[in-house]
Amino acid sequence: MISSILTLVIAFFSLIALMVIHEFGHFIVAKKFGVRVDEFGIGYPPRIFGKKIGETIYSINWLPLGAFVRIYGEEGGVDDYRSFVGLKIWKRVLIVIGGVVAFWIASIILFSIVFAMGADIPIGDQDIQGVAGAQVKIIAVESDSPAERAGLKAGDSLLGFKKIADFQDFTKQHAGEKIDLKIGRENKTLDIFLTPRVNPEVGQGAIGIGLERLATFIKKYPWYEAPIQGAIYTWQTTANGFTSLYGVFANMFSGKGVPQGAELAGPLGITVFLARAVDYGPGFFLYFIGTISVFVAIFNLFPIPALDGGKLIFLAVEKIMKKPVPAKIEQNITVVFFILLISLSIFVTIRFDIPRFSDFLKSSLQR
Repeated sequence: MISSILTLVIAFFSLIALMVIHEFGHFIVAKKFGVRVDEFGIGYPPRIFGKKIGETIYSINWLPLGAFVRIYGEEGGVDDYRSFVGLKIWKRVLIVIGGVVAFWIASIILFSIVFAMGADIPIGDQDIQGVAGAQVKIIAVESDSPAERAGLKAGDSLLGFKKIADFQDFTKQHAGEKIDLKIGRENKTLDIFLTPRVNPEVGQGAIGIGLERLATFIKKYPWYEAPIQGAIYTWQTTANGFTSLYGVFANMFSGKGVPQGAELAGPLGITVFLARAVDYGPGFFLYFIGTISVFVAIFNLFPIPALDGGKLIFLAVEKIMKKPVPAKIEQNITVVFFILLISLSIFVTIRFDIPRFSDFLKSSLQR
C-alpha cells in the first residue's frame, strides 16, 4: 500500500511538472519580448511563500493543481509598452503558443529518453500471436509472502512461461510443494526455490506476487539516434492525436457516442493511469507522460475561451476588426467557459475518476 501511495505521488507531481513546463513556455517568451511578468507560481493561491527576483515574484502556493504566470496587461485595460496588449499581435501569438510549444519540447525530450533506454508495454495473454519477446514479469511482491521470503523482486522475469495463466496453473498444481523458478534479473538467470501456499488469502495468490505480461514496445536506440526518433515519434503522436480527436468529436456530433476504447478522464483519472504505468518500468512511464504532454498540447489549442486556443481566437478577431475585443467582454466570456470546463472536470471526476481511484486502492490493498 505504501508503494502504491508513492506511485500516486510520483504520478501526481509528474502532472504538476508538465503544467509548470507549460507556464514556463509562456513566461520565457514574454520575457524575451520585454513584457513585464508579475508572478510565476507553482500551485494556486493562497501563497505559501514567494520571493521577488527583479520584477517577478516566484511563488509556491497551497493548491497543488498546476501552475500559473501573471503577465502584465494580459487581461487588457492597460496601455503600456511593457504590457501584453502593448505588443504587436504576432508577438502576442507567440507568447500564447509558447506554452503549447513547451509541451511538444517536453514530449521530444521524454520520447528521446525512452528511445535511448527502450520500453515495454503490457499485453494480454490472448495477444500471443505475432508478439516477439513477450515475457511474464513480476510488478509487485507482497509483504511477508513466500515470494518475498524467497527473494523475488519487482522487475524479475519468470523464465519458461509465455502466459500469466500458465504460471498460475503451475503454482496451483504444485501448491504445498517446493518448486524451482528460473528468474531473469539484470541479464542474469537465477534459481529461486519456494513453496506455493495451499490456501492463500483471497486476492493474494499462491506465492504473493503481482504479474504482468510485457513485450518490447520501443526498442533501444544509440544515444545519438534517440533524439531523432524522439522528434519523429512526437510528430507521429501529434498527427495521430488530431486524427483520434477528430474521430471522437465526429462520433459524438453524429450521435454515435464516444468511440469504443476511448475513455474520459480528468486530472485524478490521468494520475491513476500514470500510477499504473509506474509498475511497467521507467521506459513505459516516461512514454506515457510524453503521450499525455502531446494530447494536452492539442487540447490547449482548442478554440475555447479559457484555453490558449481561445486566446488565439480573440487575437484573430482583433486582427480582423482592427481593434481589440473589449477587455470586460473577453473576461466575461472567458469566465463562463472556465466555469463550464471546471463543471465538466467535476462531472468526469465523479462519474469516471473516483471509481478508477477506488479500484486502484482496492487492487493495491490486495497486493
